[in-house]
Amino acid sequence: MADKVLIHPAVDEGLKPGSANFAGATLTCHCQTDPVKVEVGAQVAHNHVCGCTKCWKPKGASFAQIAVVGRDKVKIVANGQKLKVVNEAAPIQRHACTVCGVHLYGRIENNQHAFYGLDFVHTELGDKPGFDPPGFAAFVSSVIESGVPPSHMAGIRARLTELGLPPYDVLSPPLMDALATQAAKLAGTLRNA
Repeated sequence: MADKVLIHPAVDEGLKPGSANFAGATLTCHCQTDPVKVEVGAQVAHNHVCGCTKCWKPKGASFAQIAVVGRDKVKIVANGQKLKVVNEAAPIQRHACTVCGVHLYGRIENNQHAFYGLDFVHTELGDKPGFDPPGFAAFVSSVIESGVPPSHMAGIRARLTELGLPPYDVLSPPLMDALATQAAKLAGTLRNA
């Protein structure tokens, strides 16, 4: 019997539906003492599992789970002094706990970026269920860069498809369209908008 392909603890047993009229939850880092807490005051969008090497992943997970929400709906409510940006040169400023290493949110500060105004959050850190589930898998091939053997990729893609998470080696088509639209606007090449 083949080993079960594991993606992320929040999806490995199947996707859990979101709750209608969900008003958000509080995300908590993994510290046992004085954990960082970040309030997310709305339902998320574009939730997905991500194979990139920049996103925080729980121990043993091949993928991260990431969604976006308006930055005005993200508020640090406890122990924010423990947060530090992982890589200030990255487009997404990932704020991580300096003690346990968990990423609480990522923010784009470049107001010319297509996703400016959105924060990236790890919904599995929420204190209650209800966030919309992931809808796709992004940067799937990048798990190889994290140490996953290339020979496992067919099984990973098959499992993602079985879970209802179409695998992409970039973002989903609507998100890629948003990035391309913003680039065309900035370049002045967008016609018939």
